[in-house]
Amino acid sequence: MTHTLIRVYEKVRGHLDAYAVADHLVPELMSSPVWIPELEAEALPLQRIFLAEKWIVTRLHYGHVDPREAGSGNIVNCGAAMYMAPVGLVNAANPQAAYAEALDLAGAHQSSYGREAAGVFAAAVAAACVPGATPASVVDAALSLAKDGTEAAIEAVAEAACGHTDFETALTPLRRAVAPFDTVGPDYRAPSLGARRPSRLHAIEELPIALGMLLVGAGDFRRTVLGAVNYGRDCDSIATMAGAIVGALHGEAAVPADWAKRVAEASRLDLHAPARALAGVAREVFARDAEARRAHESAFTALTGADR
Repeated sequence: MTHTLIRVYEKVRGHLDAYAVADHLVPELMSSPVWIPELEAEALPLQRIFLAEKWIVTRLHYGHVDPREAGSGNIVNCGAAMYMAPVGLVNAANPQAAYAEALDLAGAHQSSYGREAAGVFAAAVAAACVPGATPASVVDAALSLAKDGTEAAIEAVAEAACGHTDFETALTPLRRAVAPFDTVGPDYRAPSLGARRPSRLHAIEELPIALGMLLVGAGDFRRTVLGAVNYGRDCDSIATMAGAIVGALHGEAAVPADWAKRVAEASRLDLHAPARALAGVAREVFARDAEARRAHESAFTALTGADR
């Protein structure tokens, strides 16, 4: 989904919204075969994604639902948040803009705290791009934008992460901190009856834990990602989010070269091409945003006579 979103950015070469999901992401999922490592074959992304993501195609292609409302009724989970890192990079160093863009995009996928997590995760990636950013400043940026249960869950997990530098000692405290906000319950394979339903009091588990592991690992890629993986439960999602934030903090140099090489070889994927493509789009978008901002400043100055 992340790579698919990058391909959409390559086509649009501008900011995305829920209508871009309908106009570009859905066709990518339905009609553009790509190499899928798990299947060891070229296939449509639609054949690989899970039901919560197939919902996008069902609602937008077959149901012709308003893209801004298509996410209503889907399960509330981390599905939308997981692939929002590109939104953070296109809005690098501007967490507020990343948050707003991701919320609009994610409205086509899901609602409630799942959509909120998508916005906050994109904001965290954008905040990590700020020169001099630290794990603490990233968490602060996330908290400044997060709402309702998402804010409370991040706050609780961040507090629990304080004082831990070894992820093994942090595993139980972090799980205990996020448990009151997690609707899935203690048995991940047997979710509770209230699991994944809209709520202003709850949060997905994955994003707060990813931010917690970011603090525990002090922004070190190995420690942060290994902590996320060893947390268990939905650990692939947690590691994806945590790793993306560390990558935004420190760039490619943060990622162990041997890890990247082995993953690329095993997956038979070019991991650099999507990054280069997205970086090019981000520069173009920033240039247009800067031009639009100057035009706005000029118009506002003329309107108010501020230059007199």
